[in-house]
Amino acid sequence: MGSIRHFHDKKYFPFYLSPVRHHRYHRYGFPVYFTVNLHLTMNSQINNDIFSVCEVQISYRPTVKPGERPVLQCSEDIYRLLINSHVFNLDAIEHREFFKVLLINTANRLLGIMHLSEGSIDGTAVDIRHIMQGAILANATRLVLCHNHPSGNCKPSIQDDAITQQVKQACILFSIHILDHLIITPYNYYSYADEGQIVC
Repeated sequence: MGSIRHFHDKKYFPFYLSPVRHHRYHRYGFPVYFTVNLHLTMNSQINNDIFSVCEVQISYRPTVKPGERPVLQCSEDIYRLLINSHVFNLDAIEHREFFKVLLINTANRLLGIMHLSEGSIDGTAVDIRHIMQGAILANATRLVLCHNHPSGNCKPSIQDDAITQQVKQACILFSIHILDHLIITPYNYYSYADEGQIVC
């Protein structure tokens, strides 16, 4: 007979890996909380820390009812949400760059917002793997990339174009659609979709 051991039991698994959780977004009006439970199955005849068989179990438990999730139909809806709901800190939006990802379902309802990175005045790190991890764990089928330009110039850079294409290629592998990439300031925004640079 096998026995179930959690990842966080250091006695049976020497490397600590905490369960993956998304933070609750109370102030945005749509709290999101995803919990991924991971379990290991061990052969009881093995008397050391090496597992002969490992089984991963995932549980998906959103805390927001479908009808309570905001609907995003266009770039203006997205920009209004980002600014009016203070998804971007207006006190810091012209000070340093932030990158966020909106996770969306097939009904264009917002599942949650993932804070990807926070950088300097002229850039921030973007890890494609983290974007795809968040989309898959949230069970999202669509996503929107969002970041700000502290300079106030919404024109995309060469790096912005490259990131957009890289995410688009990664999404194809998982049948996830990238709907848009918004570059924002407190006063206006640039939409890749509106400019015809993303084909949904």
